[in-house]
Amino acid sequence: MNTRLSLFDSPMFLGFDHFEETFNRLRKSASDGYPPYNIEQINENGLRITLAVAGFTMDDLEVEVENNQLIIRGKQEEDENRLYLHRGIAGRQFQRSFVLADGIEVRGASIDNGLLHIEMERLEPESNARKIEISGKPALDNGSISSAQPIDVETGNDKPKKV
Repeated sequence: MNTRLSLFDSPMFLGFDHFEETFNRLRKSASDGYPPYNIEQINENGLRITLAVAGFTMDDLEVEVENNQLIIRGKQEEDENRLYLHRGIAGRQFQRSFVLADGIEVRGASIDNGLLHIEMERLEPESNARKIEISGKPALDNGSISSAQPIDVETGNDKPKKV
C-alpha cells in the first residue's frame, strides 16, 4: 500500500488536484538558474518577465503558453565551420517555465540588446456567482445528473410499481 500525504488531501479541497501538480512543477523548475530573469510590475495590471538571453536570436527562442504555464525555450545551432581556440560563452539550450495565475494573459514578447521581454496583463475576473435552486430530490444519481421522473410499471400482481 502506497500512502501519500498532501496539503490538498483534506475533504475541504475538492477539485484542487491541479494545484498540487502545479506545485510539483514549480519545485522541479526552481532548481535551474539559467537563464537569469527579472519579474517586474510595470503598471497596476501589467507585468514583465525579462530573461538574459545574450547570444540568442529570435529564431533561437520559442515562447508559448500551455495549460496556464508560460514556457520559454532557447536552442542555438552549432556552427561547425567555427574553430574555437577558447570557448567561454555558453551556448547551451534552456527551458524556463512560469506558472501563470488564472486571469494572466501574455500580450507579447520582444528581444532587445540580449534581453527577452515578455509582457503580460492581469485581467479583471468576471463574477461567476450563481444561485443554486434547492429541490427535494438528489441532483446526482450514480455520479450523473438525473432528471428522470418515476414511472408506473405493471408487475403482474394487479398493483403498479413505481420505478
